[in-house]
Order: sequence, then C-alpha cells, then structure tokens
Amino acid sequence: QVQLVESGGGLAQAGGSLRLSCAASGNLFDINRMGWYRQAPGNQRELVGDITMTGITNYADSVKGRFAISRDNTKTSIYLQMNSLKPEDTAVYYCVHNTARGAYWGQGTQVTVSS
Repeated sequence: QVQLVESGGGLAQAGGSLRLSCAASGNLFDINRMGWYRQAPGNQRELVGDITMTGITNYADSVKGRFAISRDNTKTSIYLQMNSLKPEDTAVYYCVHNTARGAYWGQGTQVTVSS
C-alpha cells in the first residue's frame, strides 16, 4: 500500500501563490510517475502535471509557466508550486503516485482563488 497526504491548500487571491505538498509513505519501491490532478465542481478530474522518476516534467497547457512540480531527495514526495493563480485554478487538488501495482491517490486539498 501507498499512503499519500496532501497539504498546503487554502485561500489565495488572484495573482498570488500557494505551494502544495504530497507526503508519501508505505511501499514506494516501484513508483514510476508522480503527479497532481485537480477537479473543480461539475468538472472531470484533470491532469495538472506530472514528473517521471528521471525528473522529466509535463504540464497541462493551462498551467504551463505558472506551476512547477518538484520532488524531494528520496523521490517519493512531491510539491506543486503555484504562482500567478487565477480564479479558474479553484479546485480540489489530488496527488497521485503511479506504480506497477496501480495508481494511489491522496484525499485531496482544496485550493480557492478569489478574484
């Protein structure tokens, strides 16, 4: 099993910044990709960005140049630095770790951006 706990969400003003963290524990030996998704009310869950174990990142067009994913030295916990926030970034943000056994999700953290 893999346990993921997100933190760092909250309320920000448009143009502001927030940093999300995803702490991982459990059996982490076969992680191949880690990432962040988000889901706004009434919308499907969408990819924000992800990072491979070799450090290659990939971002949704809507966040390119504003958001950045990084990881810790153990390559098991990840972060999402969100800058120049927009009201449309309001959503529940989920951390996901993909392993050979399947995908593991965190419980989500709410991000609300006011205009």
